[in-house]
Parts: sequence; C-alpha cells; structure tokens
Amino acid sequence: MEHFSALPIFVTVVECGSFSAAGQKLGLSKSAISKRITQLEQHLGIQLLQRTTRSLSLTDAGARYFEYIRPAVQLTQEGLDAISELQQVPKGNLRISVPMVFGRLYIAPLIAEFLKRYPDIQLQMQMDDKTTDLIAGGFDLAIRIGELPDSSLIARKIAPCLSVICASTAYLAQHGSPMTPSELTQHNCLFYSYFQDGVEWSFHSPDGAQRVQPKGNYQVNNSDAIHQACLDGLGIANLPRFIVESDLQAGRLQALLTDYPLPEHGIYAVYPQRKYLPTKVTVLIEFLMEKLASGKFG
Repeated sequence: MEHFSALPIFVTVVECGSFSAAGQKLGLSKSAISKRITQLEQHLGIQLLQRTTRSLSLTDAGARYFEYIRPAVQLTQEGLDAISELQQVPKGNLRISVPMVFGRLYIAPLIAEFLKRYPDIQLQMQMDDKTTDLIAGGFDLAIRIGELPDSSLIARKIAPCLSVICASTAYLAQHGSPMTPSELTQHNCLFYSYFQDGVEWSFHSPDGAQRVQPKGNYQVNNSDAIHQACLDGLGIANLPRFIVESDLQAGRLQALLTDYPLPEHGIYAVYPQRKYLPTKVTVLIEFLMEKLASGKFG
C-alpha cells in the first residue's frame, strides 16, 4: 500500500515541474521527493519521469498514468478540504504570495497578529512582484494589485487602489510640468517592468480614455526602486498612492495631471478554484478583509 502514498507526490511533481518546487509545497526535501518517485517507478516497473540536470518531463507512460491519477488525487484533496471546512480550529501549512512593497508595508506587519490568533497555522509567505503561478508554486492564496487577467482563479476584492503620476520638485524645477498626458513624451519617465497594462499609461479625460507610451532611461521590476529614483529627481513615475502619499503630503513629490485621473485598480485575494475552500484560507481572507478593507490606498 505504500506506493499509494506516493501518488500525491507524483502529481505534485508534475504540476510544479521540479522536485525542489514540489518539496517546498509538500514540506519535504528534494532527495525525499526523488526517492519516493523512484520507489513508485520501481513498484510499477516503468519509468514515469525523464530527468536531466536542468529539466523534468513525463515519459509517454508517465503522461498516461498522470492522466488517470490526477483526478483521483484531486478528489482526495476535495475530501480533505471538505473536512477542513468543519474544523473549528484552522490548522496546517498555508503558502501565500504577496507583492514586494505592498507585502512589506501592509501584510508583513499583520502576520504576528494573525499567527497569534491562529497558532496552529504554519505560514509561508513569498514576497515577489512577479505574477506567480499559484498551482505550480503550490500557493494557497496570493495578493494581487491591478487588473486581473481572465483565468480559472477566484478573486475577492479587498480594497480599491489608486495610482498617481508624480515627480520631485527638483525634477519639475529643471524640466517643467506636463499639462496634458501627451506632453509626457517630452519627459523622462520611469517604468515598472511588471506594470499590468504594459508600457502604456492610461488616463481618463473629458474626451474619453487616453493612452500614452512614455519614454525614459530607467526600467526596474521593483516599486521601491522607482520610488527612490523619483525622489532623486530622475524622472516622472506612475506609482500607487500607498507608496507615495507621505511624500505628496510633505511636498517631496508633486502629483501631476490631476485633471486626467488614472484608472482605479483593486487589491485582490486570489486563490485556485476548488469545491471546498480550506478553513485556513478562509480565515486569512477574512482577516485581511478585516484589517485592509477600510485602508487608504487611494
């Protein structure tokens, strides 16, 4: 019967694409994962996975086996989730993914209170501005900001989020202020690599939506870095107000093009679609709603 316990491991390895990612999701070492897969292959008398130092792929037999095994493992997980819903005490490993800056400013300060409230939960938080594949990464929940692409994921809006076009007083003193969105092309603009709408910036105006493709000499995948460059007078930035509000209030940065507001975005809790949502995920969403729904992010 021991080989049956290896089936969820096999499915997780295929879904995650590597032994190390599967081990992180399951709380097992890479060597332990490899050993269980080898034992399963020996029991079946056939190779399921083709391994190289850089990649992992299914053999023809492995692909066919995975096709049959995966629904059974998913059904088992649904059963565990259904039982979890009845638990009065939320427990277990909880993996979440959060944006770097928002996570540092607003999620990390809440973690101690959450874990004191639910001490039987073991929380693993990954902070990364890049959009993470929840399934492959083995995440139970992600916090995402902006327009969400169509997917099978479930999204629950926690709070609105507004952005602002801004620059330092030193930059504006030297280069002047743009009076319309089209004038941004005459300025040095700072780009966020993971901006959901791409390089173009969108504005609302009396004549309808305006999209501008600004130009500049600095692009980076971290909002803190853009924020600092903006404070240092390098150029004009498009940043969430929760990052720059104190600088706007103190006069270190100045809001620009206020007659052409940017689209309102949202802060969302996103999780994989499943029939039963585990209690540990439900209590985290409710906790974040409690703490952040009335937050000033706009």
